[in-house]
Amino acid sequence: MKVKPLSDRVLVKPLEEMEMKKGGIIIPDTAKERPMQGEIIEVGPGRTEDSKKIDMEVKKGDKVLYGKYSGTEVTIDDVEYLIMRESDILAILA
Repeated sequence: MKVKPLSDRVLVKPLEEMEMKKGGIIIPDTAKERPMQGEIIEVGPGRTEDSKKIDMEVKKGDKVLYGKYSGTEVTIDDVEYLIMRESDILAILA
């Protein structure tokens, strides 16, 4: 299924966290924290402000850092994604 976010929203696939810590302890899924890094899968067209279109600063394929509780979780074709506003993104990872 193809999803195209509206306005200044983006579709992000969270990056998986490492399951094993330095000491060799494996953390169960229920105790893991929500990841705060992801890859942009789709971007909306941008927002309109005072009758002027403002383009998105992020693009498809960017790796980003976002707030811990940002976005709305959605499942599309059995894959977990987040839909969030561009303003919820804190940084683009280089």
